[in-house]
Formats: sequence, structure tokens, C-alpha cells
Amino acid sequence: MDKIIQTENLSKNFKKVRAVNSISISIGKGEIYGFLGLNGAGKTTTIRMLLGMIRPTSGAAYLNGKRVSAGNPELWENVGNLVEIPYSYPDLTVYENLDIIRRLRFIKDRNTVNEIIEKLGLYPYYNIIAKNLSLGNAQRLGLAKALIHNPQILILDEPANGLDPAGIVEIREMLQDLAINKGVTIFISSHILGEVSRFATRIGIIHEGELILESGVSEMEKLRKKSLNVRTHNLDGTKALLENKGYNPIKAEGGFLQIQNTEAILNPENIASFLVNSGLPPDLLVVEEEDLESFFLRVISIKGGVI
Repeated sequence: MDKIIQTENLSKNFKKVRAVNSISISIGKGEIYGFLGLNGAGKTTTIRMLLGMIRPTSGAAYLNGKRVSAGNPELWENVGNLVEIPYSYPDLTVYENLDIIRRLRFIKDRNTVNEIIEKLGLYPYYNIIAKNLSLGNAQRLGLAKALIHNPQILILDEPANGLDPAGIVEIREMLQDLAINKGVTIFISSHILGEVSRFATRIGIIHEGELILESGVSEMEKLRKKSLNVRTHNLDGTKALLENKGYNPIKAEGGFLQIQNTEAILNPENIASFLVNSGLPPDLLVVEEEDLESFFLRVISIKGGVI
């Protein structure tokens, strides 16, 4: 696998505070890497080091095999980025902002600006002054700047910030298309696991500056807790019966029993038959899977986070 984005023991200290602690990641061509963490976890600091905006205290970052440093300006020719607030020239229009970026990128074709405006749904705001844009449309303008030169690497910090649900879906589909059909490598930070997991190929979770979990999305599904929830008219009697069978049910707050035994989860019909034959037919029998946000919070809690 070609390593398009790579870090080796990347760390950053701000005086006595270690914001990022020895992070090593490797991202291949056409991957969408979701970089997740709470606010203040170290996401933006990592991105700033990837983009050469700040210098790491130790370790190194590489793009296309070249070390990120102030002495490698050619690195940015194939990189698009959106970091935190997408700053613009506030008194210039959407078109004028993008035309300046076109010229800074030495793009000769002036129609490039119209093409990216259309792609990002900014035509209704063509002549609107940037400072008068809503947060969501300012974010679209920031994404347009990142994409105008058709980069092969995209590094995006919370790109869905301020977008409405329809806008989030549009951006998601666009990023998927870029990765799948054009081989663009995408590094995207967020604090919303549920949204990013819909299109990322791999997930990394950062907490208090440390990469505490890295997993493919399909593998992550296997890490989520599952349980078989059971309720009958005699909960205590049912609990005793199931304990005798070795299922170790737990009383849940909702007035039902929770079984985390794999055999029971995979074969709930066996539990149903057993209880019916024991005179305790269930009025609730459902397999429940931990939702993604609960999984995320559980992971950071296990690693010392506070919920």
C-alpha cells in the first residue's frame, strides 16, 4: 500500500501541556481516514502539524513520502485543506474569493471558479460578500478553496460544521466520489462518529493527545456491544432460570433482563423456546446493538476519559 499520509511518533507540547503524544498513522491512496475525538483531544493540532502550520516537538509527518517542513513548499501543490474556521477575504464576493485562490494556485482556466461554485452549490451566493454568508455557506466556500485545484490529498478539519443535514449528505457523497473514482486520499477530523463511519474506510480515535483506537469500519462493528433483552411477567423467576442455564442475565434499568452471552444473541429463538416451555413466555425479546456514539464514549472512558 502506498503511504500517502504518514506520521511517525508525532508529538506536540505547548509549554508543559502535551497536546499530541507520539501518534503514528499510515493512510493509503484512496482511503478516507476518519480522525475522531472530543473537542480539545488534539485533532486540530495534529492537522496543523500535517500541514506544516506548526512544527512538531518530536516525530515527523510525511505527505507522498516527503517530510513536511517549511523547506518543502512543493508539497502543497497536490494538497487541499480546510482547518477550523474557513477564513476568507470578508469584503470580497464568493466569486472574487475563489478567483484569488485560482490565481494563487496558478490555474489559467478562469472557468475553474464557476465549476467549483456549481459543484459546492454556491451559485445563489455568487455575488454575496463573504462576511455576509451563513456559517454553513462559509464552510462551503472553504471547501471550494480546498478543492479548486483538484488535489490528490484532502485534509479537512470538521468539514460538516454549520451544514444542514442535506448539506452533510452532499459533502459525504462528494468525498466518497473523490476517493472511489479519483483516488483522492482524505483525512477528515470530526467529533461525530455516527456521521464519519458512514463513509470512512478507517477510523482513528484520539483522546487527550493519544491515539487510543484504530480500526477498519467493519472491524469496529465487531467491537460494539450487543445484548439480548428479555422481559417476562416474572423477572426474578426468569433471571433465576437463565442463571441456571449459565446465561448470567443482568437486570437493566428499563425493567428487563440483559444477556450478553454470544450464543443467546445469535440464537434468541432458543431462549424464547426455553422460557415458553418453562411457563414464562417473553413479552420482550430483542437483540440490541450499542449505538456508535455510546461506543465512542465507552472507548474514551475505558482509556481514562471522563463522561
